[in-house]
Amino acid sequence: MFRKFVLPQIHGMCVPNIESEFDYVIVGAGSAGCVLANRLSADGRNSVALVEAGGQDNWMWFHIPAGYLFAIGNPRADWMFRTEPNQGLNGRGLSYPRGRVIGGSSAINAMIYMRGQAADYDHWRQMGLEGWGWADVLPYFLRDEDHFSGMSAFHGAGGAWRVDSPRVRWDLLDAFRNAACEAGIPSTEDFNRGDNEGCGYFHVNQKNGRRLSAAHAFLKPALGRKNLTLITGALADRVIFADGAARGLVIRRDGEETTLFARREMILSAGAVATPALLERSGIGAGTRLAALGVPIIRHSPGVGENLQDHLQLRCIYKVTGARTMNMDYRSPLKRVGMALEYALFRRGAFTMAPSQLGAFTRSSSDFATPNLQFHIQPLSLDKFGDPLHPFAAFTASVANLRPTSRGSIHARERSADAPPIIAPNYLSTQEDGRVACDSIRVTRRIVACPALSRYAPEEYRPGAHLVSDDELVHAAGDIGTTIFHPVGTAKMGTDSDPMAVTDARLKVRGVGRLRIVDASVMPAIPSGNTAAPTMMIAEKAADMILGEK
Repeated sequence: MFRKFVLPQIHGMCVPNIESEFDYVIVGAGSAGCVLANRLSADGRNSVALVEAGGQDNWMWFHIPAGYLFAIGNPRADWMFRTEPNQGLNGRGLSYPRGRVIGGSSAINAMIYMRGQAADYDHWRQMGLEGWGWADVLPYFLRDEDHFSGMSAFHGAGGAWRVDSPRVRWDLLDAFRNAACEAGIPSTEDFNRGDNEGCGYFHVNQKNGRRLSAAHAFLKPALGRKNLTLITGALADRVIFADGAARGLVIRRDGEETTLFARREMILSAGAVATPALLERSGIGAGTRLAALGVPIIRHSPGVGENLQDHLQLRCIYKVTGARTMNMDYRSPLKRVGMALEYALFRRGAFTMAPSQLGAFTRSSSDFATPNLQFHIQPLSLDKFGDPLHPFAAFTASVANLRPTSRGSIHARERSADAPPIIAPNYLSTQEDGRVACDSIRVTRRIVACPALSRYAPEEYRPGAHLVSDDELVHAAGDIGTTIFHPVGTAKMGTDSDPMAVTDARLKVRGVGRLRIVDASVMPAIPSGNTAAPTMMIAEKAADMILGEK
C-alpha cells in the first residue's frame, strides 16, 4: 500500500487524503517545472505532482514589474544564497538570488526575453547532442510565444508566454543607443532572430504592464485539472531508488517526512543551484564527495555540480549632467506618487521597468565570430541590489562576457536539505576571461565617449577613468563584477565519451533509470544572453520526449 498524506490547503481548497503515487513527480515549480506540469497534465490520463519548496505568489511585488527591487534579497521571495569567497573578485562573496516561490526565478528576474544566438545551439549539436541545433529548438521557442508583433518566421502568436515591448522610454537611453551606433554597433529592433548583434530595447515578459511569470503563464491555467497536484512549502530531501531506477521522492513539509512515488518518471527541475545538491543527497555524484557526506553511492557521476557557468556583469557607472534619471526621480516624493498613479491608471511608466531597458550585443575584439558581450543599460545607479540609488544623476552600463571560459561548481554542503549549497563560481579564473573583462571596459568607454552622449557630460564613477592598464582593469573588474543571475551547466548533457556528462541528449540521468533532469543545469554551454527563455525551451522539448516514450 502506498502511503497517503494530508495537505491542509492547496489553493484555498481543503484536499484530504491525496494519493502519494503519481505517473510523474516534478521537483521545482520554476521556469521549467511550470511548463512541464502544464504539458504533461494536458493528457488527463497522466497524474502529475509538482513539488515546490517556496510558497504562493500572493504578494503584489511579484506582479508589479519594478517589484524585483523588493523581492531580490527578501526571504519571502529569494533563497538568499551566497557564493564562497572568489579569488577573481578580490576575495569577495556575492549574493546569489534564486526565486523561492511558484514561478521560481521567473517571478523575480529581469523579465527579458532572450534566446541567445543560433550559433549557441549549433555548438551544442556539434558537441554530439543531436536534436539540439538552432533549427531543432526554434520550433519550441515559437510554441510558447505570444509576441506583440504577431506571427512570423522568428516569432509565435497565441502562446502562453507573452512577449511585449517596453512601456517606458528615457532620453538618456536613446542617446546611449545613438552613441552605440556611432561606435559601430548597429541599431536593432529584435534580438531574437538568431543573430543578436546590435543595440535596442529589450522585449519583456509582461502582459498588460504586469510581470508574467512561468507560474502565471503555464501553471495557474492548468491547476483546475484534477490530474495535477501542486504541493507548496515542501522541501525535496532525496530521490529514492530501487533496482537501479528512481522510484520516488522524499519531501519534508511542516516538519513531517513523506514519500511521493512515481510510476513512470522522477523529473528534477529545481534549477542549476538546487538540482546538483539534490542529486548528491540522493547518492548520485562523485564517489569521494558522497562518502564525505555520508550518502550511500547509487551512481558515481563526477560531473554532478561541476561545469558551472554564469555571466559576470561589470557595472560601469557614469555620472551625468542635465539628464533625467531614476536616481533623481525617486528622490522626489511628488514624482514617486506620479509613478504610482501612472502605473495604477495606465499600466505604464517607471513601475513597468525591467531592471534593464536598453541592451547591446557586440564583440570585445575581432577574435570573436559572433558577439561575446552583452550590455544592460539602466537610467539609474546603485552599488548593488538592495542598496539605495545614488544621490546623483547617473546611468549604469553593465557589460557581461557571454561565453566565459571560467568554470565553477555547486555542491551539497551537508546531507541535510536545510543546508545551503556550496556555490563557487570561480569568476575571472582564466587569462581569457581577464582579457575580455579589460576589453569590455574599454568598449564601454569608447561608446560613452561618442558625440551622442556628450551633451550629458558623462563622467566615469566606476571603475574610474584613472585605471587604464590591463592589471588595473582586471583588478577593477574584480571589484565591480557581480552575477547577472544566469547559472547553468551543473548537470550537463553530453555524449557517451564524456565522463563528466550527467545527462544524455534526452535529458536522462546516466547510469540510472526513470530519472530525468529538465532545467538550466543540463546546458552544456551557456547561451549568449539571458537564460529564462532557453530554460523554457528545454522544458517544451523535454515534454515531447517524455510523452513520446509512453
